[in-house]
Amino acid sequence: MSEGDESAALTELAKRRGFFFGSSEAYGGVGGFYTYGPQGAALKSNVEEAWRERFAVQEGNLEIEAPTIMPEPVFEASGHLDGFDDMLVECAECGESHRADHLIEDNSELEDAETLSPEAAAEKIADLGLVCPTCGADLAGQSVEDFNLMFETNIGPGSSTPGYLRPETAQGIFVEFPRIKEYARNSLPFGVTQVGRAYRNEISPRKSIVRTREFTQAELEHFIDPERDEADLSAVEDVEVLLYPATEQEADDGDYVETTIGEAVDDGIIGNAWLGYFLGIAQEWYETVGVDMDRFRFRQHLAGERAHYSSDCWDAESEVDGDWIEIAGFSYRSDYDLSKHGEYGDDDFTVFQQYDEPKTVERAVVDPDMATLGPEFGAQAADVAEALETLAERDPDAFDADEVTLDVDGEEITVDTDVANFAVETQTEAGEHITPHVVEPSFGIDRTVYTLLAHAYETDEVDGEARSYLSLSPSVAPTNVGVFPLVSNVDGLVDLADDVAEELRAAGFAVVYDDSGSIGRRYRRQDEVGTPFCITIDRDGLEGDGADTVTIRERDSGKQVRLPVDDLVGTLVGLRAGTASFDDVLDDNEVVEA
Repeated sequence: MSEGDESAALTELAKRRGFFFGSSEAYGGVGGFYTYGPQGAALKSNVEEAWRERFAVQEGNLEIEAPTIMPEPVFEASGHLDGFDDMLVECAECGESHRADHLIEDNSELEDAETLSPEAAAEKIADLGLVCPTCGADLAGQSVEDFNLMFETNIGPGSSTPGYLRPETAQGIFVEFPRIKEYARNSLPFGVTQVGRAYRNEISPRKSIVRTREFTQAELEHFIDPERDEADLSAVEDVEVLLYPATEQEADDGDYVETTIGEAVDDGIIGNAWLGYFLGIAQEWYETVGVDMDRFRFRQHLAGERAHYSSDCWDAESEVDGDWIEIAGFSYRSDYDLSKHGEYGDDDFTVFQQYDEPKTVERAVVDPDMATLGPEFGAQAADVAEALETLAERDPDAFDADEVTLDVDGEEITVDTDVANFAVETQTEAGEHITPHVVEPSFGIDRTVYTLLAHAYETDEVDGEARSYLSLSPSVAPTNVGVFPLVSNVDGLVDLADDVAEELRAAGFAVVYDDSGSIGRRYRRQDEVGTPFCITIDRDGLEGDGADTVTIRERDSGKQVRLPVDDLVGTLVGLRAGTASFDDVLDDNEVVEA
């Protein structure tokens, strides 16, 4: 089956079996929005919970849930109003808008067209002779413009407050940092997680749930003191990873680097140990939830791709339908975010770090004579006093002269030095206020779901009949167990099936009960939605004087064993958690020939 056929088959399966489908189709649909059906919603929820367990619970991190709409000043501070753009080119014939960098990448060898300027992108479109994908008209000569991706709204009626739907969940964490740090007892390092919706007005949504206008992110903002806090790599130093560093991407004969996290950090391939730590636990987590690790890599951002505040950034990428798609990003954001919100906001975005021992230091201080400044500068007097304090901190030697020159709101002002009452004092300090740096792992939940489905989609032949199935990990599969009474007219058989289903649900398993059609058809229905195990209650299990038994069938191999009902819950718990394999179950129980 070709790559295009595989994609079409997966899309058809997703719609038919209730994983995901285009939203509002009764009204013609709208691009970039998808509804998760019963199977998809369960799979997505399981992925989110698996992420929480690993990145929040096991790491001892906090979790918050912030609003999805935030006021305009938040995004002025974050830089999203000025710099959150994609390149748009509009067809002069049909009026359709397209993302310029995607057109270039789809029709050339260039993999990082997003690093081009709009002018360079327009030249590339002309050089390649690109045409409109919708109507075929020539796009040469059309300008390429920056298009801001945020959805704008109004908060309240009348002269309302402008606001935006958040384009990432991270800003909710940064804005609430002054309060969250108290919950963390002002003790660095600490992490804050959030799983929730984000919104981007994509120019050209594509590839179903891979690029949408509404999506779910799972983000961790890890706050550290860069001078004191060192990452402990002992838990991940031996984790093997496939890396695609920027140097290899830029080399003519560049190739992947197969190494371990510890070696990559020691060799400087991963330049920051905290990034190395999170790449290591992400590698293990993706394998646990079922990503095919033969189709997975970490790619380092090229210099032109990195945000201006990021000193290093790596993407987790999965291969799907012949393309590499970003499913997570790992960035060292320095102190950019908290510094900007500290500049724009009215709260304290620092943390007080106590010294091991108090320090005696000399501080330049001023005590401006307001009785002189007030009459001379009027309403500006307070700003002048603040400027004197800033100058004393920055350049104490300036007060050696008879006058000092200040910049107050762009105006140059001269003040007599004796009015400042400048002095150098000896002070004892117990600690200092620092602005923490941020290490950010950011996961795309929808793209992870798509990757899991694409990597799990398999076809084979069973009993001379073609079968398609989803080889999903038991840890995230929408349904854990199918329970089937072989026939519905045998005394005790249906009652036992009901009891088994009830007991499994009470133990926390998602169970589907199916008594319709042949047993083979029932197996195929569950195989197709990825149910890892099916329990069949038959006559043989009720015969004799011993304990009741059932058969348990494993999805991928189709193999079955018979085991006592009393052992069923414990066996399935081990299989779902990964502490036992089905081969172990085969070894310990009676194998049943289907």
